[in-house]
Amino acid sequence: MARLSYNELKVGTIFTKDGSPFKVLSSAFVRMQQRKPVMQLKIENLISGKVQEYSAHQNEEFEEAEIDIMPVQFIYENRGEYWFNEKGNPKNRFQLSKEILGNASQFLKPSTELTAYKFNEKIINVELPIKMDLKVTEAPPAIKGNTAQGGNKAVTLETGAKINVPLFIEEGDIIKINTETGEYIERV
Repeated sequence: MARLSYNELKVGTIFTKDGSPFKVLSSAFVRMQQRKPVMQLKIENLISGKVQEYSAHQNEEFEEAEIDIMPVQFIYENRGEYWFNEKGNPKNRFQLSKEILGNASQFLKPSTELTAYKFNEKIINVELPIKMDLKVTEAPPAIKGNTAQGGNKAVTLETGAKINVPLFIEEGDIIKINTETGEYIERV
C-alpha cells in the first residue's frame, strides 16, 4: 500500500484512518505564524457516511486505501433494505441499509446504474450519478398571478423524493436533478 504525506491529501483521495476508509471532500493548506503547516480537511467515512473535520499534520503519514470500484445496478427496496447486483452479473447481489445510503436512497429507482465501493472484500457504499432524470408524479397547480416572480413549489418524484422546483413544472414532466444537493437543475 502506498504511503501518503499530509500534503498529498487532495480532494477525492481515499485513505485509511483507524482501519476505516475516508474520502477527502475538501482540503486547505494552512500556515499559522510560528507554527508548522497543517492541512485542514473535511473527510467522509465511506462506511458510516459521517463527515468530519480533520487537521493533518506534517509529521503524520497516511495509507492509501485499497478500494475496488465496480458498476452495479439498483434492483429494489424492501423494508429499508436496498438491493443491488453487479452489472452484468445478476447472481452477485448485495444489500445496503438506508443509514449507509443516506440521502442517495431517495433518488434510487429500479435499474439505476451506480458505482459501488468495495473495501476488504465488502461493499461499503454506492455512489449515484451526480445528475439524474426523474419523473414528477405529484405537483400542485401553479396559481395564476404568482408565476411572474419565478417562485418555487414542492413536487414529488417517481422515487418518492420531495424537492422544490420552479412553478412551471407540472405532473408528468421529466426533470434533471443534482443527487448530491437534491436540487432541481432543468426540465428535460
